[in-house]
Amino acid sequence: MAKHQFQTEANQILHLMIHSLYSNKEIFIRELVSNASDALDKLNMLVLTDEKYKGITFNPRIDIVVNKEAKTLTIKDTGIGMNEEDLMNNLGTIAKSGTKAFLENLTGDQKEDSNLIGQFGVGFYACFMVADKVEVTTKKAGEEQAYLWTSTGDGSFEIENATMEGHGTQIVMHLKEDEDEFLEEYRIESIIKKYSNHIPFPIFMDKEKHIPAVMDDEGKEEKEPARTEIENVQINRANALWTLPKSEITDEEYKDFYSSIAHSSEEPLAWMHNKAEGAIEYTTLFYIPSKAPMDLYRVDYQTGIKLYINRVFITDDEKDLMPTYLRFLRGVIDSKDLPLNVSREILQSNAVMNKIKNASVKKVLSELAKMMKKRPEDYKTFYKEFGNVLKEGLYNDFANREKILELLQFNHLNSDEVTTIEEFVKNVDEEKKEIYYITGKSSVEMLKSSPLLEKFKSRNIDVLVLNEEVDTIIFPMVTEYKEYKLVHVSDAKFEESEEEKKEVEELSKTYEGLTKEIKDILGESVKSVETTTDLVESPVALKIDKEDPSYMMAQMMKQMGQGGDTPEPAPILQINPKHELIEKLKNSADQNLIADAAHVLLDQAKLFDGQELDDTADFIARLNRIITKAI
Repeated sequence: MAKHQFQTEANQILHLMIHSLYSNKEIFIRELVSNASDALDKLNMLVLTDEKYKGITFNPRIDIVVNKEAKTLTIKDTGIGMNEEDLMNNLGTIAKSGTKAFLENLTGDQKEDSNLIGQFGVGFYACFMVADKVEVTTKKAGEEQAYLWTSTGDGSFEIENATMEGHGTQIVMHLKEDEDEFLEEYRIESIIKKYSNHIPFPIFMDKEKHIPAVMDDEGKEEKEPARTEIENVQINRANALWTLPKSEITDEEYKDFYSSIAHSSEEPLAWMHNKAEGAIEYTTLFYIPSKAPMDLYRVDYQTGIKLYINRVFITDDEKDLMPTYLRFLRGVIDSKDLPLNVSREILQSNAVMNKIKNASVKKVLSELAKMMKKRPEDYKTFYKEFGNVLKEGLYNDFANREKILELLQFNHLNSDEVTTIEEFVKNVDEEKKEIYYITGKSSVEMLKSSPLLEKFKSRNIDVLVLNEEVDTIIFPMVTEYKEYKLVHVSDAKFEESEEEKKEVEELSKTYEGLTKEIKDILGESVKSVETTTDLVESPVALKIDKEDPSYMMAQMMKQMGQGGDTPEPAPILQINPKHELIEKLKNSADQNLIADAAHVLLDQAKLFDGQELDDTADFIARLNRIITKAI
C-alpha cells in the first residue's frame, strides 16, 4: 500500500468541499455520473477506432447502489477505467490550470461557487461534500491489474493493488452522519432525472416493487399476500437528446440537458436545435448561457462543444469546432459524414467540418439577432456577459463582420441610451457617409468629456463612444459598415472656409513663440506642439501622427500580439489659442510658471486620453506651485 499527499491545489479544493460548499450538495451525483458517462464515451471511441481495443466488449451501463445498513452510496461504470498512473493524475493531482482560476473565482456565495465545480473539471472532489471516506476501485480496459484508491479527504490518499471483474470504475462513498437523504431511492432518482436523464447510457438502480395480494375468484380470500420485491430498473431515458425530434422535447428537458453538459444550475438564455439533411447530414444543439464561464478570458479555456460522429463521442477539447469569439457556447455537434478515427489535424482542414462550422456560426448569429429584437432584456443579460467576446469576431471573422457589428450595443455622444449601428446610421450625414467613433480605456462619462469631441459637439454630430480595452485594439481595424466609413474622431476632417483657414494661419503665427517654448520645455515627451481651432472648452488635447512610421509599426506589432515591445511615437500636443489659460501663458513672463503649466497641461491631456501619469508626485507638486501663485 502506497500513501500519497494530494497536490496543493487539490487539497485546497478538498477543504472547500468538506467545509464550505454546502448549498447544492446534490450536484456530486451529477458530477460522478457525468464522469462515468465520459469514461464510457472514451471506451466506445477506442473500441471503434483503436486496434488495441478491438477485442474488448463494450457493454455500457452505469449502476447506482444504495446500502442503507452500511450507509454507503456506490456509483459504478463499465467505461475505460484507470491504471495507477491515471489515478495519480486524475484523483491526486489537478493538471488543468483552470483549477487555479476556480480558486481565484470563488466568491463566497455558496450557490455560485458550487456551480464552478464541474466547469473546472474538479467534479470528483464534490463527493467529499457528503462522504467522510471514498473508495475507488478501478481497472483499465485491456489491462490485468486493478487498483483501490482510498481517501478520507484529510490531505492524503492511498493506492493498493486490488481485484475486479471486468473493466471500469466503482466509487463507494461512506456517507456522513447527516446525509441519509442520499440513501433514499426516490431522492437519487429525482436527481438523475433532473441532471442526467439524457446521458446517452443507461443508469440502473434497485427499486422496491409492490406486488399486490392475489385473491380468490370471488375476491374475498387472500391466496397470496402482498409483498415487496427488489427490481433492478433503468432510471434515465438514456437517449441522446439532440437525436430526438424537436416536437418531442419539452423546454424542461432542454434545460435539464443543459445543466448536465454545462455543469450549471443556471438556466440558459436560449438554445438552437438544428438538423441538416441533404448533401451533408448533421445535428447541432447549441445553448447560450446566462452567465459567463469563469475561464472565458483564459488562453486555456475549456471549450463547451462536444463532437460526436454518428452518436459516438469524439472530443470535447477541440477549440476549432467553433470560432473563438463564440467560445461561450455550450452544446453538441453530431455528424454522419466524418470518419470515426478523425484526427485534430483532419478536423481543422476538413471540408465537411468547415461547412458545419460556417452554417452553425450563421445560425448562432441569427438567433442572437432575433433575441436582440424580440427579447431585449435577455439580450441585455447576454451582452453584459459576452459583448466584449463577441467583438473579437470583428477581428477574426471577416465574412460575418457586418452581422457582428449589427449585434453590438454602443454608447454614443448624444444620448445616455445605448444604440445599434443600424439605428446610428439613420442620423449620419448621407453625403459624407462617415461614422465617427472615439476609443479609450476609461469611463463613458470621461470619454464624452474628451477634448477631441468638442468639434463634434459644436456641430451637433453624434459619435460612438467605445470605452472597453478591446475596442482600442479592434476598432482601428474595422474600416467600414455597408457603404459607411468608420473614422476615429482624431482623423475626422471638416471643410473650412477661406476665412477659417486664414484665422488658423494667423493664430499659428501669433502663438509660434509659445508653441516653440512649450516644445523646448517638454522635449522628447511630445513630437511637436501646434495650435488648433478644433478645441472649444479645453485648453489642450493629444493627437497621434498616424503617418509616423513608428506608429504604423507599433500598430502592426500590436495586431500580432506583440504590442508591448514596440512603443508608439510621442504624441502631438495641441493647444487652444482661444482658451483664457493659453492666452495668459502667452502673455506671461514667468518662465517657471510656463514650465510648470506646460507639464501640467500635458498630464491633463494624458488623463483625458485615459492614460496613466508617469510621475503623479511631480504632477501634484507643479499643480500646487501654480495654485499658490494664483491665490
